[in-house]
Amino acid sequence: MNGAETPLRTLLNIGVDVCFANPGTSEMQFVAALDRHPAMRGVLCLFEGVATGAADGYARMAGRPAATLLHLGPGLANGLANLHNARRAHTPVVNVVGDHARSHKELDSPLESDIDAAAATVSHWVRRPQTAAHIGRDTAAAVAAAMSAGVPGAPDRSHTGTSGAISTLIVAADLSWEESAPPVPHLSAPPRRCVTRADVETTAALVAGAEHVALLIDGAGLGERGLQAADRIRKATGTAAFCPTWPARLRRGVGVPAIQSLGYRAETVNQQLAGIKHLVLVGAREPVASFAYPGRPGLLTPPGTRVHRFVPDEGFDVIDALSELADTVAPDTLAVLPAQDTHPPVADEPLRTGNWAKVIGALLPPEAIVVDESITEGMNTLFSATANAAPHDVLGLTGLAIGQGIPVAAGAAIACPERPVVCLQADGSALYTISGLWTQAREKLDVTTVILNNRSYAILRAELDRVGAGQAGPAANALFDLGRPDIDFTAVATGMGVPATRAASTAELAEQFSTALATPGPHLIEAILQPA
Repeated sequence: MNGAETPLRTLLNIGVDVCFANPGTSEMQFVAALDRHPAMRGVLCLFEGVATGAADGYARMAGRPAATLLHLGPGLANGLANLHNARRAHTPVVNVVGDHARSHKELDSPLESDIDAAAATVSHWVRRPQTAAHIGRDTAAAVAAAMSAGVPGAPDRSHTGTSGAISTLIVAADLSWEESAPPVPHLSAPPRRCVTRADVETTAALVAGAEHVALLIDGAGLGERGLQAADRIRKATGTAAFCPTWPARLRRGVGVPAIQSLGYRAETVNQQLAGIKHLVLVGAREPVASFAYPGRPGLLTPPGTRVHRFVPDEGFDVIDALSELADTVAPDTLAVLPAQDTHPPVADEPLRTGNWAKVIGALLPPEAIVVDESITEGMNTLFSATANAAPHDVLGLTGLAIGQGIPVAAGAAIACPERPVVCLQADGSALYTISGLWTQAREKLDVTTVILNNRSYAILRAELDRVGAGQAGPAANALFDLGRPDIDFTAVATGMGVPATRAASTAELAEQFSTALATPGPHLIEAILQPA
């Protein structure tokens, strides 16, 4: 068995059976081994950022890592933005990155680079097998590292009981030519720890006390069981519950207790937390502003609010902690489960900020996976418009590196082929990874992508004022404008094999969205939004 078969067989033995790939010369032995091991699903991506984003979406839904196969340092560099998002979501991802043969590195050939340094910017674990005999052991260690919760500040994110990090295995090409040791046969996921009874009683006394308390919940606590426990606590004690603005995965809709997301703007968070004397972190970090602004604090916790960490965020069982707390303060209390909203018909009018989201909320099918990269257009409207929609999961832009939506949707569709995937995608960020549509077409994935086309980087217009840079003139406005020429997303999608339509009114969007959901395979709808 050559060195390329060992990582592949080890991955399969451990349960990693999907590889999102954009390979090159140094990975050809691995590619050839795929024919001998058809249990590994190789998914070709035309850009490495699509491969890494798809691996993120897959793992968020599957609860176990996918692998990526990337070509040398430049290939890894192309995938870094979506690896950053995966890192911030604490998604388990295993990168296999080929390198030059050891005898060739000293020649400083054109693609030579410091792969280890690039990988370290997003990876919790980076290793190079020193010999072919080490490949199986190091591949197993890479998966173990990805499935761990050993990242500082990393809460348990998966609703299926896993949490993790990014691991990167760098394999020199000549090791793939050599004979290797057998693959590692098995791997056990690390156990999660539970909070102590003393911590539960201390937090119970706090939420049952006279002062106003709020829970900030993240990770597995945003699944159905965690949200039911939080709602029981709210009903019995009046304790409010919040989640981050864009969580990695959030369960929502009919039959699921609602939770309020923190706003993106500091002013909104200040209003939400006004009067809160104690903020209890449950698998979450203390909220901070995404950027620094002149004269404004970076921490969003109001002055005078004490922060308590109920669930330490490395490998602890968030659901168990919330359930114990609910059983202590609300033993006989049941959660409030939202009923189905009748969704009155949306008036037929031109699409604009706000009304497009009502169409999506009214027509969202049961058990949809909603990938949200709507950014400006969805920031203030999508959450409320889908609150009483059919039960669904939302995958958010946790790391704020744009270009996540289309790839994450592809990965989620491969992880859950029985569920419809809806990608709500801003126009500007769609172009970062638009080639992901080709992967969706090739793999025949049931993804409906709605491009929210306002022909601008709208969020940056607001940011210009918030940083005190003054009023935008012609040169500044030119950098926010996506016109001249207008981008024809329907032509782009059709050229990549994805059927596409264009909607300019709520009635058109409703008709096209319903048709796309009812028809197998990927579809794209370009929603033309009127300027605000």
